[in-house]
Amino acid sequence: MPTRAPRPKKLPPPPPPSAPWPDPLPVLSVASEMYPLLKTGGLGDVVGALPAALAPHGVTVRTLLPGHPDVLAGLQDAQERAQWPHWFGGAARLLQGRHGALELLVLDAPHLYQRPGNPYLGADGRDWPDNAVRYAALSHAAARVAWGELAGVTPCLVHVHDWQSALVPAYLHYLGRGKRRCPSVLTLHNLAFQGQFKASVWHRLGLPAEAFAMQGLEYHGDVGYLKAGIHFADAITAVSPTYAREIRTLAGGMGLDAMLRWRGDALSGIVNGIDTEVWNPATDPHLVQRYDADALERRAANRLDVEARFGLPNSDAPLLCMVSRLTTQKGIDLVSATLDAIVASGARLVVLGGGDAAIEQALQAAAQRHPQQVAVQLGYDENLAHRLQGGCDAILVPSRFEPCGLTQLYGLRYGCVPVVARVGGLADTVIDANDAAVKAGVATGVQFSDISAEGVLDAVQRTVALHRRPATWRAMQQAGMRADVSWHSSAAAYAALYRSLLSPPHPA
Repeated sequence: MPTRAPRPKKLPPPPPPSAPWPDPLPVLSVASEMYPLLKTGGLGDVVGALPAALAPHGVTVRTLLPGHPDVLAGLQDAQERAQWPHWFGGAARLLQGRHGALELLVLDAPHLYQRPGNPYLGADGRDWPDNAVRYAALSHAAARVAWGELAGVTPCLVHVHDWQSALVPAYLHYLGRGKRRCPSVLTLHNLAFQGQFKASVWHRLGLPAEAFAMQGLEYHGDVGYLKAGIHFADAITAVSPTYAREIRTLAGGMGLDAMLRWRGDALSGIVNGIDTEVWNPATDPHLVQRYDADALERRAANRLDVEARFGLPNSDAPLLCMVSRLTTQKGIDLVSATLDAIVASGARLVVLGGGDAAIEQALQAAAQRHPQQVAVQLGYDENLAHRLQGGCDAILVPSRFEPCGLTQLYGLRYGCVPVVARVGGLADTVIDANDAAVKAGVATGVQFSDISAEGVLDAVQRTVALHRRPATWRAMQQAGMRADVSWHSSAAAYAALYRSLLSPPHPA
């Protein structure tokens, strides 16, 4: 893990916009993936859901994406808006179009993005060696759009997501002299992924020499994309209030805690929501039987479906699932280390995901030892993820840190009781089933603070005990299903943040 960042000088407050903006506010969103076109994790879900969520709050969103094959395949009504013959090593076009109701811009640069499989990794599982250039190209294209170079596309603000688009504020700062001012918002979905590259890439980024400095992109002798975004964005959001506090600490800041404390006035936490139309057990086409909070008995058919799909015998024992990247960040190693005891406690477990080879092998070995209690499917399957939420009794999320988390929100929505570590967005979205919460009828899951194999086991044992109390369990399911996990409140918070950046400062 990198050492703490040096403390830079304070930035002056952003200047007010040069012109009043219309209602609705036009916002440019910039990201590396977007559901349903391309998704490797929660980032894609969030970027795909925000445009519709912001519309009722007077904001229209157009999203700029890199031209990965799946994105180009899903782009409808494409029109070429710009040609850039020499764009970061090859010819590129900027396309405008849509996917359903989603308004899109796509950077079509085959030399950068026309590659099969995962957008970030090659077939060998390693990062593409030119990732620094690929996403600098995306960020510079976003800056050109933000400056108003496309007729009819004039955003009042640009909202960037994670390291892949975190250079946008830096391009706006260093190359924006004499151009229209466009404030920027950076959302941190996971601080662990920072976009840190060797200094040898510098000459390919198209930035002035003075930008390679501690007050710019230089980060311990390397180039830091996320560091630059944190430095230059007018506002920074983390995807939950608790995560926004955690990342300002030495333990949670991943080497950027000093900079995040320095930018503390610009940093806030806005918890993610989910698309409650896509994730709705009353209408979900992936389920064998649809249901709602008043017809939980119908979930039984989905439970039987999961058992049959994974070759597990029908049983009254609680059926837990994990839908996750199989990594140490997600705490999956803690589960594999205690799976024998978890099975002995009376629980069963179904796993869907992929990740570290050693963790995958440990889970598969446990499934071989306990074929009637443990099942594993490697990889990700959106259809199956819905079926697990609709059929399992509980979802286990033992993350060591979790900026927000979405699977626990899906679990709440589907009556699949979340069992979560008390970190980040997990702490903000699940109400622990302590005695007071159970008596008040507000408990929605199980939280645990001891992030260890023993802590996971204790949480599972609590879950098994609660499952043996049918009335209590049903009340927890119903409380979770009635919780507001939509984007409504969070979208309102984003819209208010946008308007605060576009309002002239009050006189002192």
